Amino acid sequence: HHPDRNSGDKKAEDKFREATEAYGVLSDPQKKQIYDQYGHEGLNTGGFNTAGFSGAGFTDIFEGIFEDFFGQGGGSGRQRAARGSDLRTEVEITFSEAVFGVERALSVEREETCVTCKGDGSKPGTARTTCGTCGGRGQVLASSGFFSIQRTCGRCHGQGSFPSHPCVSCKGDGRVFASKTIVAKIPAGVDNGLRLRMTGEGEAGTRGGPRGDLYVDIHVKPHEIFKREGEDIWCEVPVSFTQAALGCEIEVPTLAGKTTLKIPASTQNGKIFRLKGKGIASLRGGGIGDQEIRILVETPTHLSEKQKELLKQFAEISGEKVNPQTHSFMEKAKKLFS
Repeated sequence: HHPDRNSGDKKAEDKFREATEAYGVLSDPQKKQIYDQYGHEGLNTGGFNTAGFSGAGFTDIFEGIFEDFFGQGGGSGRQRAARGSDLRTEVEITFSEAVFGVERALSVEREETCVTCKGDGSKPGTARTTCGTCGGRGQVLASSGFFSIQRTCGRCHGQGSFPSHPCVSCKGDGRVFASKTIVAKIPAGVDNGLRLRMTGEGEAGTRGGPRGDLYVDIHVKPHEIFKREGEDIWCEVPVSFTQAALGCEIEVPTLAGKTTLKIPASTQNGKIFRLKGKGIASLRGGGIGDQEIRILVETPTHLSEKQKELLKQFAEISGEKVNPQTHSFMEKAKKLFS
């Protein structure tokens, strides 16, 4: 009998209106009570106007039917047992703790299930009273013409009932505010800005509903030596002019301690040496990154007279010749300005 399938058929339109009116009455306890006592006329005189059709879609008409039958409407227990709210907190850890992982105790202020009434909200030994406004459904229907709007009951706040004698500890809410210490297991490899989700560590639900989640924002303190690039780390290691020119062995820091690095002769400033597997473990199990050692050649300063004289002799012995890299640069510069 849907008007979209029976265009211009007045009889089909009337049948469709009857069906929607019937559902509107049967799904609302207040309407049904008036209908049982006074019949169809009682609905009209009681302020529930079900006349009029504006061509509403099929989905809009029967959405309430599916909600009531399949547990998505106000008549189901879902409105009564509600999930607790999610919470968010922050924690600051060191660079090493981020690399290797750490357990950190967090103090969280959250709603906890009342131990006195066990979340019921009623004084022990007393029962809850069914809400007379919504008839225990937790929601009420407000009708206007053909349409009915379902909203949360303002008296019982969607619970369908309320404590006749509220619990002294929680004042009938079923939850109390408390401070809890939660141990967060921060995995190895976390990076700055990562958000850790702790399932079921948020606020307690109402009427037996599940807890919310706790989200922990990770802040990593900068390291004095190491810098991070994904799973790789790097650091700058200074060497003297003579060490770079003649070659040497030096000790360099790694995440696991010190190791020896061989610097070959004629090493240039900015040269990078890679230490395989000395980086950070991937959170996704993709292996371990590397460590880069970036050589920083220090130019001698505050030279003594003897040192200056020796450098001059070095320059004379070299015949003031430029090295291959300098020669290549000068050749390119000449071409640029020629």
